[in-house]
Amino acid sequence: MNVLFVCLGNICRSPIAEGLLKKKFEESKTTGRVESAGFESFHINDSPDPRAVKVCAHHGIDISGKRARLFRVSDFDAFDKIYVMDFKNMQDVMEVARDETDKKKVDYLLNLIEPGSNKSVADPYYGGFDACEATFRQMERACQVITDQINKNA
Repeated sequence: MNVLFVCLGNICRSPIAEGLLKKKFEESKTTGRVESAGFESFHINDSPDPRAVKVCAHHGIDISGKRARLFRVSDFDAFDKIYVMDFKNMQDVMEVARDETDKKKVDYLLNLIEPGSNKSVADPYYGGFDACEATFRQMERACQVITDQINKNA
């Protein structure tokens, strides 16, 4: 399964989720492509935020080579599931969806652990290491659900 994570600038939440799921795929020998993207061009080609890199490294995940990129309409063709971090990300993705098939691929990441809640993943950009760690923990649970669902259906 191919999974894309989407946040605003693609330097905090979505790169952490990308790194997490890649690690879970590797550990469980799950096949698939995992990437992340954003909707704002502030950080195109930038590395992830240093706090995000540090939190991931603390958990044995290296996201330092990731470079921020923008969401593309072609991502609907390349990915089976697209997980957004918050309401604004959902609006942005839905605005460029071409049809119902595209829209059905999109969901809030936290709906995996709290179905139907449409809750946002806290954006740690204005916080410190602890805020990034809390976001990491939240997304770690959701990424485990993704991996478990894929392997259950394999």
